[in-house]
Amino acid sequence: MDFNGILIGSDDPGRLVEYYARVLGEPGFSDGGYTGWKLGSAYVTVGPHSEVTGKNTHPGRIIWNMESGDVAADFERFKAAGAIVIAAPYGFEGRPDALIATFADPDDNYFQLMTPMGM
Repeated sequence: MDFNGILIGSDDPGRLVEYYARVLGEPGFSDGGYTGWKLGSAYVTVGPHSEVTGKNTHPGRIIWNMESGDVAADFERFKAAGAIVIAAPYGFEGRPDALIATFADPDDNYFQLMTPMGM
């Protein structure tokens, strides 16, 4: 088995596409109402979903992660691009060399930058 991506459903996918384009850069594809960014070997895709309305009322339930070799620098880049900051970089208990930073998108879905676990 191989994880290949996550789909973020929204009743306003255009707003999320604009947001993620500022934060992640130009999308790798846009087709049939779905837009995606390839991160490593997986895709983050945004699109419409008939069962999704408004903001996420439980944003911590599912949090998707991106590994970064320089969490502090990528945090500053995301923040300068207009990312919604939930938590600035902080260390893991027992691993002061590892950092994690948490962001939200306009629908209140959480995502994080993390030091690679193998580092």
